[in-house]
Amino acid sequence: MSIEILVLRVDEAGRWRYRRLVTALRDGETPDAAVRRQAGVDAGSEVTVVHSTSWRYEPRGRLVLTYAVCPDPDPDEPAEAPAELRIARGAVPAGPTPEHLRLENVVAHALWHLARLLDTDPVVAAALGATPAITHGLRGLPAPILVPSA
Repeated sequence: MSIEILVLRVDEAGRWRYRRLVTALRDGETPDAAVRRQAGVDAGSEVTVVHSTSWRYEPRGRLVLTYAVCPDPDPDEPAEAPAELRIARGAVPAGPTPEHLRLENVVAHALWHLARLLDTDPVVAAALGATPAITHGLRGLPAPILVPSA
């Protein structure tokens, strides 16, 4: 199993950026702990959200567990801006795996998770609320993020 970490931040213009980190579990380590280790987040942080957002199967039997970390604990590191924020979906209810999945779709899904948690989880809302630009950015996500791609 591979753990993919999307470290998220919003820039001064309100555009989302991400850094993609990858790690694996060490002996006796939980996925949460592995993500915190790789992203540089203290286990007691009250201002950084570490949240498992998705998993996917890749060829050759590889399972990828994706986490979002927000806000970015190291905002001076270079980050990418997704060209579009659109959630991918499967074609039928019993086939949830999208035929085509890009990293930008995974980023959009992670942001969607955080936006929903902002409204439903008081612990996450308090942590994200410590960075007003993040809450403003999540509340201002473009409509296409909510409309799955065909």
